[in-house]
Amino acid sequence: MTATTLSLGKLKRRRKQGADYVPPSPYTVKAALTHGDVLTKLSAVVFGLGNIVRKQYVKGIAMLALEVAFFVFMATNGVGYLSKLPSLGENKGGKKLVDGFWQYVEPDRSVVILLYGVASLVICVAFVGLWVMSVRSAYKSQVLLEENGKAPSFMDDVHELLDAKAHVLLMFLPTLGIAVFTVLPLIFMISMAFTSYDHKHLVLFHWVGFENFAKVFSNSGGTVNAALFGRVLVWTLVWAFFATFLNFFFGMFVAMIINRKTTHFKGFWRACFSMSIAVPQFVSLLVMHTMLQPQGAVNRMLQTWGWIDGPLPFFTNATWARVTVIIINLWVGIPYTIMQITGILQNIPADQYEAAKIDGANWWQIFTKITMPYIIFVLTPYLITTFTGNVNNFNVIYLLSSGDPTPLGDSAGSTDLLITWLYKLTVDKQDYNLGAVIGIMTFIVLAVVSLITYRNSGSYKNEEAFR
Repeated sequence: MTATTLSLGKLKRRRKQGADYVPPSPYTVKAALTHGDVLTKLSAVVFGLGNIVRKQYVKGIAMLALEVAFFVFMATNGVGYLSKLPSLGENKGGKKLVDGFWQYVEPDRSVVILLYGVASLVICVAFVGLWVMSVRSAYKSQVLLEENGKAPSFMDDVHELLDAKAHVLLMFLPTLGIAVFTVLPLIFMISMAFTSYDHKHLVLFHWVGFENFAKVFSNSGGTVNAALFGRVLVWTLVWAFFATFLNFFFGMFVAMIINRKTTHFKGFWRACFSMSIAVPQFVSLLVMHTMLQPQGAVNRMLQTWGWIDGPLPFFTNATWARVTVIIINLWVGIPYTIMQITGILQNIPADQYEAAKIDGANWWQIFTKITMPYIIFVLTPYLITTFTGNVNNFNVIYLLSSGDPTPLGDSAGSTDLLITWLYKLTVDKQDYNLGAVIGIMTFIVLAVVSLITYRNSGSYKNEEAFR
């Protein structure tokens, strides 16, 4: 395919990618249905037929077996679950009189219908992908047979997978894992947000449309409302900001001190901070939680020394609780930042520092013009993932404060994040539909913040800057 036959969009993509440009495959479904022979077109009905006839037995039989497996699944289970998906089940169960005897009838379980219905839809989408693969593969074998006199054998395909298409082989299992363990649960969770699946409807529930979203963004009170959601969202973003950037700057400061030529026993100091990482957070945070209670070790010690008259409200006052979790998170997160920045500092070219000193730059100018830009450039993706992790930082908040203090009547405490609030709504209150709405909103917030931040960072705009 020459540049003259490329569309305007493909030409722009080629100019943008330069030497990395990979032209699209000529073996498309449109080309197959337009220029393919009878066997190629029949492969759209009988998967793998064109490959089998052209002696690509393994590939053809594999696709045919997958097609048969799909129709068997749909006939035995898939069609049943898809037929119940619009109603999510109607059988309420209970006792039924049969031949003079009472028999218990099992009710429809809506959550099972929803799960298997969503899985069946995903399998149908995968089947469409298999159909595309079958048609394209048959057309490719036809073209190569006409050009070379024979279609690639099974060993030819294996060698291609181990060489030119090694990326396809290596990415197959990760992609399958993402589809099964990330995409499918995500679709299931999103679907749940449009149902009445709460503590009142644990067995049989139905579709309610956007009713749950209306509850979250309304001011009518109740378990979840707009004011409560706004308060938790603001605190979540404030917490994520301070938890990310305080850890980053303090960790960078400590790493630079340890990395100085005049600092002795560098290995010892790094080992000390590494040891704090080795202690499980589950243990350390629960110990901190106990020590900071009104009758805990910290308050008793301060009272014994005469520094305070009464216990400090570490977890009973909203402001105190928020400051407490941020400060304790520094102890948890700084060692990770030290390990990250230590490796970066040791890889900054020494000639840049020497040239700056020759030009008369002081330590602050060296830091702002060389060290800091290099660290920010390299660690921008790390900061974004850290911010994301702190938005979803369940361990620190739940194990340390459990979201307390909680105002009377509210379902979320003053230190609850969206993720801990979601946990309370689902596990404690069993309002899975409202929890799913909170999960969707958390995903939207994270996606928007991460994409905007990364696309405006030097790591994205100027990838070649520090190479």
